[in-house]
Amino acid sequence: MAASGRLGTFRLPPLPTIRELIKLFRLRALKQLSQNFLLDLRLTDKIVRQAGNLRHAHVYEVGPGPGGITRSILNAGVAELLVVEKDIRFIPGLQMLSDAAPGKLRIVHGDVLTFKVENAFPESLRRQWEDDPPDVHIIGNLPFSVSTPLIIKWLENMSRRDGPFTFGRTQMTLTFQKEVAERLTASTGSKQRSRLSVMAQYLCHVQQVLTIPGRAFVPKPEVDVGVVHFTPLTQPQIEQPFKLVEKVVLNAFQFRRKYCHRGLSMLFPKAQRLESTGKLLELADVDPTLRPSKLSVSHFKSLCDVYRKMCDEDPHLFAYNFRDELRQLATKTLKGKNTKERATHLQDASSTQVFLAYPDSNKNASS
Repeated sequence: MAASGRLGTFRLPPLPTIRELIKLFRLRALKQLSQNFLLDLRLTDKIVRQAGNLRHAHVYEVGPGPGGITRSILNAGVAELLVVEKDIRFIPGLQMLSDAAPGKLRIVHGDVLTFKVENAFPESLRRQWEDDPPDVHIIGNLPFSVSTPLIIKWLENMSRRDGPFTFGRTQMTLTFQKEVAERLTASTGSKQRSRLSVMAQYLCHVQQVLTIPGRAFVPKPEVDVGVVHFTPLTQPQIEQPFKLVEKVVLNAFQFRRKYCHRGLSMLFPKAQRLESTGKLLELADVDPTLRPSKLSVSHFKSLCDVYRKMCDEDPHLFAYNFRDELRQLATKTLKGKNTKERATHLQDASSTQVFLAYPDSNKNASS
């Protein structure tokens, strides 16, 4: 659980409000970038408190925008704050904050999806994975359009203990659409249970710590926002490669209203599908009539362990993708259909030529 940290003793000097900065630099939220600004510093303070005690910590903020959460992080007494912002329009306002907090704020104009944070902080901050989390935190009001691919990327980093997790069990406090936040934290059997639930929970302790009404943002999104805190587990609940776990979970949930055997069967080529699916479920001791949402992380652990053994026995199995098989079948069917249509067209053309050559035959045929 995220500790409720108090904001530190460092205070920024008087500055223009976020609303005034937006007017000063003529900033407006871009719909194509899913931008929504949080102007109320009481709310940004609440978000930052969910990260725990940040005094003397090194913080990586993603997508700071006009700098609302940035101010709250600086006021928490951090040793250093690194912000990565893709939209160059926000850099002048962030630079103003940097000038007001000398040596505290480092600004990078870049993309969080490609930025290598493992090179950004001192190596002295690194801890053993089994130790307490390091004094490195990730905080961000994520644009809705990148929140899911970004958290999947970080979960994969977590599984390999690289990227932001080079320093150890780096904690994250992030905003998501409320629906996504509920999926990340959904328990087994709940209607929100999804691929995200399993992928996050087998690696982390995940907790929704705050809900912010959509009306608090500018422009107002159509949904409320959930703040989620992630603490990596010392030992993942599934000890298999991330891509293997992701493949099993993704297939299980693709037919979420059907029994789990339906989606899991797509792990196998059509010729062996029935037999291999039965073997997988039997060896994993999983009831084939369970809905995907009823599968616990321990169920998925058994499924992934058995699937890994089956892949070891058949090296081509892991590379199999049922969508590729469907595409090949569709292409083959289309080619066959086109060949048949061409043959029919030629036959029709031949018949037409006969009638044109012998008009009396056409007349006799119609009488």
